[in-house]
Amino acid sequence: MNIQLRIVTSSIGVSTLSVMLATVITGCASTPEPVLYPNNHLKQVGNQAALQDIAECKQLALSSGVNEHKDAEVGRQAAGGAAIGGATGGAYGLVRGNAAERGLAGAAAGAAAGTARGTLQSSETSSIFKNFVNRCLRERGYDVIGWE
Repeated sequence: MNIQLRIVTSSIGVSTLSVMLATVITGCASTPEPVLYPNNHLKQVGNQAALQDIAECKQLALSSGVNEHKDAEVGRQAAGGAAIGGATGGAYGLVRGNAAERGLAGAAAGAAAGTARGTLQSSETSSIFKNFVNRCLRERGYDVIGWE
């Protein structure tokens, strides 16, 4: 498990570290994490407490039944692709002949494309999960400005 603290600096005031922005990157580097604005609460509690609060809020979301990733997207994308591919292939088949055969081929191609697209999207963090974690952190005094 790779944990990394990201610090963003500004030249306002103290020369090196006048504004700090803390985030955590846990596990795979592509997994987005909340980015915290350096408000008074973050400055008071420090980065270690912020990291712990982020982990606790994420765990609270998971234990509340919120999915972290868009896993359901694979099935939806495959079904949608199959429907579009089948309709397109069938329509083409009505004009050129073999509507049923072309419709089945279109459905298979559409399902494959939809599955590929859904698989890519399934690794994305769900917006409901992000909103849950954002609210949890806000209630603890943090100001989430986005996810990276």
